[in-house]
Amino acid sequence: MNQQYYCRVFGRGFIKLALFCLFMPIVTLAQANSTILVMGDSLSAEYGLLRGTGWVKLLEDQLQKQASPWIIFNASISGETSSGGLTRLPTLLKQKKPGIVFLELGANDALRGLSIDQTEKNLRKMIQMSKQSGAKVLLFGIQIPPNYGQDYTNRFKAMYPKLANQEGIELLPFFLKDIASQKEYFQTDNIHPNEKAQTFLFRNVWDAMSPYQNLLKSK
Repeated sequence: MNQQYYCRVFGRGFIKLALFCLFMPIVTLAQANSTILVMGDSLSAEYGLLRGTGWVKLLEDQLQKQASPWIIFNASISGETSSGGLTRLPTLLKQKKPGIVFLELGANDALRGLSIDQTEKNLRKMIQMSKQSGAKVLLFGIQIPPNYGQDYTNRFKAMYPKLANQEGIELLPFFLKDIASQKEYFQTDNIHPNEKAQTFLFRNVWDAMSPYQNLLKSK
């Protein structure tokens, strides 16, 4: 065996190793990205509900029913604001590497009378961070009662479609569609949806996920 033989053998082995190393990150990335990250507040954190009865669990059940490889990581926290979500998001994106991010935030900003401009700025940063990480984004539209003043109420409502349009992401126009004016679907505080309402919330989210259906079936 001469030097040329060893060079040929080593060369073929090196090429195989290089191809293997190139392929491994792709496989890992594809597996890691089959995660839906939910960034929400009490509306998504099962506030006042029995564990496992919220709309997020109903969505998880639906994905399992259709044998989807996707899983859900619910990072929602009761009382969360857009500022709090923005602070937590970078770490969650790095750890979970989600393929889809749900942004259900802003309601607590409004309840505290915070600046709509600041809320919009925070949500925009979260959208852009998610997109830069490679994730698709579904933004949940929230509306508030008119007692906050007509101007504030209208500007808050318009903020969500504005962001979705400018950032090129999917929008659920109104998360509480079909239940917002129905008292029987709310807990005694008249703020948080009860267990009966969760099916409606799930359906609203599922309908808004229609652009992702092919993606949800893939591995």
